[in-house]
This record gives sequence, structure tokens and C-alpha cells, in this order.
Amino acid sequence: MKKKIAVLLLCFAAYSVNAQALQQINETMLKFGRFIYYLSSSYVDTVSIEQLTEKAIIKVLSELDPHSSYTSAKDAKATTESLMGNFDGIGVEFNMFNDTLLVVSPIAGGPSQKVGILAGDRIVEVDGKNIAGVGIKSIDVMKMLRGAKGTVVSVRIARRGVEPLLDFTITRDKIPLYSIDAKFWAAPGIAYIRLGRFAATSHGEFVKALNELGKKPEGVILDLRGNAGGMLDASAYIADEFLAKNELVVYTEGRAIPRTDIVATDTLRRFEQGKLIILIDENSASASEIVAGAVQDWDRGIIVGRRSFGKGLVQNQVELPDGSLVRITVARYHTPTGRVIQRPYNNGETEKYYKDLYRRYTNGEVYSLDSIALPDSLKFFTLKKHRAVYGGGGIMPDVFVPLDTSNYTSYHAKLSRMGIINQFTLSYIDANRSTLRQKYKTFKQFNKDFSVSDSLFDELVAFAEKQKLPRNEAEISKAKHDISVQLKGLIAQDIFTSSEYYEVVYPSIDNGYQKALEMMLSWKNYEKLLK
Repeated sequence: MKKKIAVLLLCFAAYSVNAQALQQINETMLKFGRFIYYLSSSYVDTVSIEQLTEKAIIKVLSELDPHSSYTSAKDAKATTESLMGNFDGIGVEFNMFNDTLLVVSPIAGGPSQKVGILAGDRIVEVDGKNIAGVGIKSIDVMKMLRGAKGTVVSVRIARRGVEPLLDFTITRDKIPLYSIDAKFWAAPGIAYIRLGRFAATSHGEFVKALNELGKKPEGVILDLRGNAGGMLDASAYIADEFLAKNELVVYTEGRAIPRTDIVATDTLRRFEQGKLIILIDENSASASEIVAGAVQDWDRGIIVGRRSFGKGLVQNQVELPDGSLVRITVARYHTPTGRVIQRPYNNGETEKYYKDLYRRYTNGEVYSLDSIALPDSLKFFTLKKHRAVYGGGGIMPDVFVPLDTSNYTSYHAKLSRMGIINQFTLSYIDANRSTLRQKYKTFKQFNKDFSVSDSLFDELVAFAEKQKLPRNEAEISKAKHDISVQLKGLIAQDIFTSSEYYEVVYPSIDNGYQKALEMMLSWKNYEKLLK
């Protein structure tokens, strides 16, 4: 009887709290609504109630944690497309080159490829409107070319060596957005896969990448550097490929959200056994940290790189009546050992929170492991080998790789930042596309035989001077090797795919990739990290 009374009292207390909260919300809504009505009817100038309401929502969210956010109805569709892994359009990768839309590559199987549009084509008109030489922006071109599946757009194209202009009618369709940036054999038996984001298609792409490599690898290097996260489900599926049945991947918990565990299943696990290295850096966040944290906590693989971003807050997304979205933080992610991924923050100090990354550079953390303070209060122990790991601010790697600035020069940085090397590559490819494709039938042949000659490098420097980047012989000499490798990678990307860019560049100048491969090839020397 006493238990029944206690339960009734608890229910009554909960009801009273909920009723009180509901009354407070109703009073607040009435107050705000009355204020907006008075403002719209009496203010001296005309005001946009819609814009003022949006600003009010944004201001409220800015007083909370750094990851609760508002997305306008206009931007909400693009956000959804990114996570779902597709959008509707004509299916071309393009760049604005000499104030003209240059087709870098038609997407395989997309609407443009199906009607015969080729890399190197210039789109000069869209639906009868001239877009060449008029200063149109990329975002405006995207709006013209994108549209609902099944709708039609007419384009007029200038093709090198062909007269007159060519007319194409393209029926828009679903265009995939890929998560896998690169996949290749880093060495015999060692697969390298770079995952750029976690979207609805990520797990399927990962499985496809493994299958397309042709045989089951002995070791996998999964590169999550720069991967800012995405969908929780996608990260759970990826982690599931590495973990044993019923091993915990991650759990979430919040004030109003009970603990929810996500565990590995017995249906995936295509790489439950084998050497595994995950690369992370200060820009690896959220879903990336879930995968890295789970692999580390279960002693399944070795984490290499630098401390990750530290984004471990769970947001629920709510659509408002006008189609806008509000993402509210409702819980925190915890790794299997119980580590909190989220780094510390103060409510309302969003700008300071995001400047933490800048502080990592200024305080030397990205250059030296000794710069990182690791209090015992954040220490945890892995679940099988009982190794010390740390929480409370991202995932700490097992093997630290500093940011490599040995060949850094401001000249090289400006060459990239100003877009000069990309523009030069476009110009070079535009003039030599057919010759290059005839000479190099395969990427293997290109990678073996093509090199950036001194004359081609000098052309790049001269091109940079015309773009108002002054020649600096000392800095050019210091960075020549790295610039040449980058240029070769960009040419490979244009002739083949983006995967080939990484296959050219990373083995030559990326110390994180080089360290991971070294560890794979000398696995017995590093296996002690898992003991």
C-alpha cells in the first residue's frame, strides 16, 4: 500500500511540474505574441516580423551551447540534401574559369554524361540566358542548373575544336553526393580509405569501397581527418564493421533523455579481424569521434594523429511551420568506457568555444604532445587491455603525429589560398586534356611516368605573378617539391578522379599517412600498443 501511495505521489509531482511548465510556456508565448502584434501594428517604420522572429530564435540559441542552431527554410533543403547524400540537378562538377563555367567532370551515370557532355566543355547559356563573361557567381549558376527531378533545362556549350555552339536538353535527376573521397592500396594488402563525412550513403559506400579493392585487406587505414561528422546511424554502421557482436559503440544520455546504448550487431563485421589504424586530427568531430572512440576503447585498432575536435553533443532536429529547422542539444555522447567526447564550454560563449582550435595552434598542441595537459580526473581505461585513455575534450590518439611545417612557406600557402594553383591546373588541363588522356591510359601509368618538369613549374610561377603573387626565390626553392606534388595530384584528379589526387599527394608529403603506413608495415613493432 505504501508503495502505491509513493508511486501516486511521484506521478502527481511529475504532473504538477509538467502543468506548471506548460502554464509558464503558454504565458511566455502570449507575452511574445502580444509584443510582436504591438510592434507590427504601431512601430514608426515598417518591420519584417519574419526576420525579427528569426533573430529572436537565433539570439536565444546563442545563449545556450555552441551546437544548438537555427537553419532558415531557405537553407534547410541544402542541409537535408547533404545528409541524405543526393540532390536534384544535371550532374556536373564545374569551376568558374575565365568568367566561364568549365565542366571539370560529368558525374558518372548522371544526366549530363548521358546526353554527351564532356569534361572541358564550357556552358555559355542556360535556358537561353547568357552566363559567360558576365561575372555570374557559382552559387547563382547552381540555382539555375539545379531543379526538381524530371524537369528540363536547356544548355548551350562551347567545345574546343568544334564549331558552332552545341545545344543540349538535359532532364534533371537525382545526383549522388559521395562520402568516400579516396580508396586505394597503400601497399600490398593494406587498404587506404578516406571518409569525408557521415551521411545516409556512407556505410554502403564503405562496403562498396572494400569490395572494389578486389580482395579482403590484411590491414585498413581509415582516414577521418577533417571529417566533421554527420549522421549518428552512419557512424554506428561503420564502427559495427570493426567490432564484435554486442560490443557497445556509443551511448547517449541527457537530462530528459534516458540512456540509450548502440551496440554492434552480428550482421556486419566485414573487418572484425585484421590490422586497423584510424587517422584523426583537430577537425575530426562528432561521428568521427564516435568511431575512433569505440575502436580505441575496445582495443580494436590504433588511433593515429592529433586530438580530435571534441564535439559530443546530441541534437534533435525540429521543423518549424515555415520549413525552417531548429537543432536543440538534448544529450551527450559517451564512448564505451564512459568518456565524454564533448570538450568544455560556457553557455553563450560560442565565439570563444570555436577559437579553441586557434589556441591549439598558438599554444603548440598541434606541434608537440607535451603541450597537452591531461588531468587524472579525465583518465579512463580501455575495456580489454586496460590502457589509459582520456576524455573530456575529444579523442586523444595513441600515436601523436605533429602538424608538419618543415617545408611550409607563405608563398605556397598563398598559391593555394588564392586559388592560383587550381586555376593554373584548369588552364593546363584545358589546353592538354586530349594529349594527356591519349598518353596516359591508366592512372598507374600516369603516376609512374608523369612528373612536373622545370618548365611546367616555371609556367606556374609566371602564372602566379600575373595573378599578383610576387616571385620569392627562397620560398619557391624550399617549397618546390611540395608544390610540384600538389600540382601533379590536381592534374591526376582532373584526368581521373579525386581518389587519385590523394594517391599522388599523401605518400609523398603527408606525414600522418606516412606514419600510418609505416606502422602497418611494421605492425609487430606497434602491436604492443594494443597489449
